[in-house]
Amino acid sequence: MLEATEVNVSYGKSRVINNLSLKIEKGSRTAILGRNGVGKTTFLKSTMGVLPMSTGKLIFDGKDITKIKTFKRSVEGLGYVPQGREIIPLLTVNENLELGALGHKGINIEAKKEWVLNYFPALRVHMNRNGGVLSGGLQQQLAIARCLMGEPKMILLDEPTEGIQPNVVMEIADILKKIANETGITIAVVEQNLKFARRLADNFVIIQKGTVVAKGTMDELSDDIIKRYLSV
Repeated sequence: MLEATEVNVSYGKSRVINNLSLKIEKGSRTAILGRNGVGKTTFLKSTMGVLPMSTGKLIFDGKDITKIKTFKRSVEGLGYVPQGREIIPLLTVNENLELGALGHKGINIEAKKEWVLNYFPALRVHMNRNGGVLSGGLQQQLAIARCLMGEPKMILLDEPTEGIQPNVVMEIADILKKIANETGITIAVVEQNLKFARRLADNFVIIQKGTVVAKGTMDELSDDIIKRYLSV
């Protein structure tokens, strides 16, 4: 589904991603792990086209997307839920949802909203409220729901548990897992919360100093690997 080959990304003269190569299989749920500042968010942003790659190659769903613009990657089926959610605070929940379908041809917006709200029923009673007044957990649900409105084949999520109550965190993990199982949508999530990652993902990739240093199934994420690469 997504294959990155020798990707390099820099901020000015500072190299953040160093010859990173990884492959995320179609239909999988992958946790991208690592300590703060190792390049996880940078990798997601470069995959989405928000940050330019210095060198390297990205293949998504069999198509080379290395040089195409961000909105075209979205049209190709690559969805993105950024860190901090970035919903539009002065738009209503309904308007935020509709925004997710703009630029995508052939989507029945009303039918798609109903489909999305079946996964996030807590949003139904807030449809006419501004997104900015929702709790963190509801905003995160809205951000994911908005992404789903564009009918993505794959979703990239960046720190979806940040600032959210633990019980809501586990609820979001269960919803994402259900979506993946029922639709076949591929999920890649950057996350610090190991409990959430274990609940959602079926495999992991660990990044250190901008490159992949470990990977495997979630059952293979041992205490030794956690201590070596993830412990502070």
